[in-house]
Amino acid sequence: MAGSPAFRQPTVPGRAVPSGWMHELVDTRDRPVRDLRISVTDRCNFRCTYCMPKEIFSRDYEFLDRHSLLTFEEIERIARSFARHGVTKLRLTGGEPLLRKGIEELIGRLGVIDGIEDLTLTTNGSLLARKAIKLAEAGLNRVTVSLDSMDDEVFMAMNDVGFPVAAVLEGVDAAVEAGLTPIKINMVVKRGVNDDSIVDVVEHFRGTGHIVRFIEYMDVGTTNGWKLDDVVPADEIVARISERFPLEPADPNYVGEVANRWRHVDGSGEVGVIASVTKPFCGDCTRVRLSAEGSIYTCLFASTGSDFRALLRGGGTDADLDALVRSVWSGRTDRYSEMRSRATRARTRIEMSYIGG
Repeated sequence: MAGSPAFRQPTVPGRAVPSGWMHELVDTRDRPVRDLRISVTDRCNFRCTYCMPKEIFSRDYEFLDRHSLLTFEEIERIARSFARHGVTKLRLTGGEPLLRKGIEELIGRLGVIDGIEDLTLTTNGSLLARKAIKLAEAGLNRVTVSLDSMDDEVFMAMNDVGFPVAAVLEGVDAAVEAGLTPIKINMVVKRGVNDDSIVDVVEHFRGTGHIVRFIEYMDVGTTNGWKLDDVVPADEIVARISERFPLEPADPNYVGEVANRWRHVDGSGEVGVIASVTKPFCGDCTRVRLSAEGSIYTCLFASTGSDFRALLRGGGTDADLDALVRSVWSGRTDRYSEMRSRATRARTRIEMSYIGG
């Protein structure tokens, strides 16, 4: 495999292979590429303490200028290339993606790409109430909304801009009305900060059809002051929920799914738990990330990326772009969560706000 891209015959369980597909591309661990996460901006209107702490991302912080950001046409070209190599899911992230002016145009461009079955967006919910209908009309399929507590005092302290829970819930309701379902609710759990909110969040959303996903506080980036003592392990999260609302394990929806699924025994829905620290989750990872200024990162915990913008702005053809995709993915060796140690945690990593979650 060394020195040349790895291919196998394209196979996608349960569906026909798109006509534009090349041979399926796999990395050095035989993992195909399926999910492209696209950061459309590095800016956010929240200053969540676990992601963009105000002490670092202050008023004087220099975000990317407009020229540095990929244009919608450039994003579309990259997405089409990855779709030709097996990607079936696109997720728009940030920063806060709804801050990107004209995001509906980009959604319209991406939603018609051959082979893309799922076009989603992760948001803090602050602008969702006013934008949900236009997002759906543009072709967005679903949204994931971040909500770290049902308690206003806790939530406002965590987003650090005083944004209330009720306004996020208004956005969730607007997304339901627009048909952007099923909705996933993401909650990052930090011990001593919002872990008392775990059961409250489950209670609020059970029976609604929304899926709450609890995420262990991660050592992503180097600015959030991460400590292992702040992590509430996935097993403890499940135990806390089950004590009040009994759960039973559920099978994964697809290969590469990061969240472990659990069903309410009474049939009132499900929750997901992402053990991003306490358990390895790299073994079947099929994700790749595109930063707002055009670098591809093959791991959430990456230190460096591959510059795609230079090729696009240097006159590169689609054939050149496809060759770069093959080169980057076929050489992928990432397995950070399987080799995480005190030594690996000390290395420089890209901030989550830069490449999305």
